[in-house]
Order: sequence, then structure tokens, then C-alpha cells
Amino acid sequence: MSVVKEMLEFNKRFVQEKQYEQFVSDKFPDKKVVILTCMDTRLTELLPQALGIKNGDAKIIKNAGAVLSHPFGSAMRSILVALYALGAEEVIVIGHYDCGMAAIEPNVVIEEMERRGIEQQTLQTLKASGVNLEQWLHGFDSVEANVVHSVDLINNHPLLPPGTNVYGFVIDPNTGRLDPVKA
Repeated sequence: MSVVKEMLEFNKRFVQEKQYEQFVSDKFPDKKVVILTCMDTRLTELLPQALGIKNGDAKIIKNAGAVLSHPFGSAMRSILVALYALGAEEVIVIGHYDCGMAAIEPNVVIEEMERRGIEQQTLQTLKASGVNLEQWLHGFDSVEANVVHSVDLINNHPLLPPGTNVYGFVIDPNTGRLDPVKA
């Protein structure tokens, strides 16, 4: 049985048994915070527990490495929407130790793309149109420096509400310990 089929069967029971009732909340974060963090599976339950947040407390945006790569990309848009339309008042960027984006090898990923059926012509067309896949896929050399970069990008964004506090941390994915990052 496929994982998706198992999930759908579980979901049907979840709804029938009204297990969702314990998660009922509205769309506005009770703690008035938006968090940008990594999609690492070790953080799924650890991060909320380590921060003392529950369903409905925070807007959580996840992407590979908690990287804010463009001031007008989708992650920054989500942060601004949380601040302007959903009641968030503070921003927290949380990277983590032992992050896969610190060790990612763009050429290995590109080779895997080819192995899984992406044609060389597609890669050449992207390159000819100005897409530098190696640069786009490159992660970062230091998790702390990445958090500082994201915090700086947010703090210097022309659309950030004046006076918004932006914080940076690195979490230990084994213990949940938060280390502040000086930005």
C-alpha cells in the first residue's frame, strides 16, 4: 500500500472520530509571532515543544535550511502576510545544527535529477536562459551566517513594519536547545 493511500485511510478515520477537535483554532496566531525555520523532519514536533507553542500560537514557515534567498520570494511574502494580515507582530528565524543545506552538493543533486529522468537538454535550456542551477541549489557554509543573512534581509526589507522585532536562533535538533545568533 502506498504511503498516500495509508494517509488517506487514516484521515478518513481521523475525521469520522472527530480527532481534529483538539486542534481547533483560528487563523490568527495567539502568540503573534511568525517563525521561519527548516523543513527538517527532526523539527516537526521538537521545535514547537522546545518553544512552548501549540496549534494556533504561531505562523510557521518551513523551507530547506530556513533560507530567505530573495527579498520578494514566497517566504518573505508569507512573513509580510503574517505581519500585515494575520496579526503577527514579531519574526523569528530558526536554523538548526547539522542542517542538510550546509552539506548539499549542487552537482550531486543535478546528477540525481538526470538519473531520475531530467533530460540534459532541459538543464542546458535553463542554463541558456540565465538559471545557474549550481548557485540556486547551493545551501550555505555556516548555519549561523545563514540565520544572520535571513534576519538582515528581513530587518532591511522596505515593507517590514517599522519597529518589528526580528530574532535569530539556531536550535539543536537533538535536544531542542536554542542558541541566539547575533545579527
